[in-house]
Amino acid sequence: ENEDKNQPDKVKFHDAVFGTGSINEEPVPGHRFRRVIFGYLATMVATIPMWVAMQINQDELDVAPAGGGQIKQERLDGSEDLLKALDKAADTARSAFEKTTDEHLKTEWKLLARGKVVMQAPRHQMIQDTLSHWSHHRGQMTVYLRLMGAKVPAIFGPSADDNQFL
Repeated sequence: ENEDKNQPDKVKFHDAVFGTGSINEEPVPGHRFRRVIFGYLATMVATIPMWVAMQINQDELDVAPAGGGQIKQERLDGSEDLLKALDKAADTARSAFEKTTDEHLKTEWKLLARGKVVMQAPRHQMIQDTLSHWSHHRGQMTVYLRLMGAKVPAIFGPSADDNQFL
């Protein structure tokens, strides 16, 4: 039984996140802390495309507003919820791209914390950084999969568990 209802029961994810590989492995029992971190990473990976939409549709985002955050993190209880969140986030990002222009993507976007600018750059650069950040978190997920005894999928090439690229 799942020890923490906020975490996925199975480590099963979507080809859109992992390229051509997908996972359907049960973590080894007794890895509660690792499962919590993995669940956090899986939720982040599923929802990061929403950042792309924010970077197109908003002029700034304060990740730690003084009055508290307005964004509610939806509870994702397993693979099905993660896939739905990924599909929704990807559709939102795709829609934002369809409605924007190259000129708009050259305008500045700001990331704030407590009202102070921590990062400012043209939107296209911030979007590129977000995509790199997404890849980074997918990589972290593979480390936790290995630590939990699950198979690591082929993502950008073969893994020790999945040589489908060979």
